[in-house]
Amino acid sequence: MQYRTLGRTGVQVSSLALGAMNFGAIGRTTQDEATAIVDAALDAGINVIDTADMYSGGQSEEMVGKAIAGRRDDIVLATKASMPMGDERNHQGGSRRWLVTELDDSLRRLGVDHVDLYQIHRWDPRTSDEETLSALTDLQRAGKIRYFGSSTFPAYRLVQAQWAARENHLSRYVTEQPSYSILQRGIEAHVLPVTEEYGLGVLAWSPLASGWLSGAVREGREITTSRSVLLPQRFDLSLPSNRARLDAVERLAGVADEAGLTMIQLALGFVTAHPAVTSAIIGPRTPEHLHAQLAAADIVLSADVLDAIDAIVAPGVDLAAHEKFDTPPALLDPSLRRR
Repeated sequence: MQYRTLGRTGVQVSSLALGAMNFGAIGRTTQDEATAIVDAALDAGINVIDTADMYSGGQSEEMVGKAIAGRRDDIVLATKASMPMGDERNHQGGSRRWLVTELDDSLRRLGVDHVDLYQIHRWDPRTSDEETLSALTDLQRAGKIRYFGSSTFPAYRLVQAQWAARENHLSRYVTEQPSYSILQRGIEAHVLPVTEEYGLGVLAWSPLASGWLSGAVREGREITTSRSVLLPQRFDLSLPSNRARLDAVERLAGVADEAGLTMIQLALGFVTAHPAVTSAIIGPRTPEHLHAQLAAADIVLSADVLDAIDAIVAPGVDLAAHEKFDTPPALLDPSLRRR
C-alpha cells in the first residue's frame, strides 16, 4: 500500500480509502460482511474509512462504528453531512443549526467522540460560506472534528470558500472529495487545478465509474451490476452517452489486457496516478469485491498506458456530463436564470 500526505495536514493516508456507502440497505451488506470488509481493508494497509450520515439513513455509520470498535485510533475516520435526513426541511444543508445537531448524531452512530474529517456532502446554495465555515471552525475548536473538507464542490465554490475563510479568519476546507474516473475526467480542467493551488487533499469517489470499469460491463454481456439495478438509466445502451461509455470500455479493456492488468487495476491506477489525487475511494459490497480492488494498491501505470488512456478519453472530458453533481444551480433550474 502506498501512503501520501493528506493535503497540508501532515496526516499520512493510504492511496486507497474504504468507502462505506454500500454498508447497510443500499448495498444489502450485513454487519458481519461489513466487519469482514473493514478487517481485510485494515490488514491490507488501508487506514481511511469514509462514510456519510445519509448512507442508508445512518445505518452505514452505525455499521462502521461497530466494525472499528477497539481500533479507532488506527483509523482516519471521515464522514459527511448536508444531504437531506428525512422530510423535515431543516434537517439538511450547511447551516450552523443543522451541522451542530447532525455531527452529534453522527458521533453517536459511530460510537466515537470525534471524527478526523468532517465533509460538507454538497454545496448548499442557501447558506453562506461564512455560516458554514464558522460552525465547522467552532466544532473543530471543540475537539469534535480534527479537519473539515468539501465534497463535489464546483471549482469556483472551492475558491470562494478559501477566500471566505481567509477574510473572516476561520479555518478552511483542507480536502475535496470529487467524482473522478477514466470516464469522467472533467475535474482535470477545473477542480484539480484549484485543489493543487490551495493544497487541498483529494479523495476521489467512484473511480470505477459506478461499475462501468469493474470488468463486469462488456459488449454483448447483460449488465447485472448492483448499480445498474438502482440506476438503470445510467446503463441504458439506447442512450448515446452510455453507448459512448461502452465503446470506451471495450477499448480500455484492450489496453488493460496488453498491460497485463485487470480493468479494476487500470481504473484505480489511473486515478491514483494524478499528482493532485491523494486517495481513491473504493466501495466494495462484498469481501470478494474488496480483494479484487486491493490488487490495485501498488499499481503504477507506465507513461505508455496513460497515453493510451488519453487517446480513448481525452483529458478533461466527461463522457456523461449530465451525471455530474457540481453543475451551477442556474443551469438546472430555469427560474434561477430568468429575469
